[in-house]
Amino acid sequence: MPMTDAPADDERAAAIRAIAESHRDTPGALLPILHEIQDRFGFVPDSAVPIAADVLNLSRAEVHGVVGFYHLFRSTPPGRRTIYLCRAEACQAMGARDLEDYLKRKLGIDFHGTTADQKFSLEPVYCLGNCACSPAIMIDETVHGRITSARLDALLEND
Repeated sequence: MPMTDAPADDERAAAIRAIAESHRDTPGALLPILHEIQDRFGFVPDSAVPIAADVLNLSRAEVHGVVGFYHLFRSTPPGRRTIYLCRAEACQAMGARDLEDYLKRKLGIDFHGTTADQKFSLEPVYCLGNCACSPAIMIDETVHGRITSARLDALLEND
C-alpha cells in the first residue's frame, strides 16, 4: 500500500472507532454502529469489523456475520448510482424477472454488485409502492414505473 494512503486509512479507522465508542453503551449497539459507519462512508469497510468487535467485546466473526446477514450493509463502495429493482409479487407478475435478467446481463453484475467502472450498483428491493405501474425500479431516490428493457436503456443512457 502506498504511503500516501496511510493517513486516510488512519483517519478512517479513528472515525470508525469514534462511531463505535459513541454507541458502546447503547443496547444492541452493533446495528447502530454499522448503520452510522455506512452512512458516513457509503459502505462498511473490512477494517471496521475488528474495531467494532474490539469496542463491543465481540468476536470478529459475530460482527462479520451481521454485516453479511443484512443485505442493506455493503462491504464494498457503492457505484455512483444505485439501481433498485423491485422483486415483489406485483412486479414479478408484470415482467420483473425478465427485467432482472436483462439488467444483470447489461451491467455484468449480480445483486449487491457494482460495475467495474463504479458507475452503477444493483440492489433488490421488495416493494417500491408502485404496484399499479409494475415493473418498477428506483434509481437513487427516483422511482420509475412500467419499465421495459428499452425504457431502462433510455434511463441509463442519461448517466
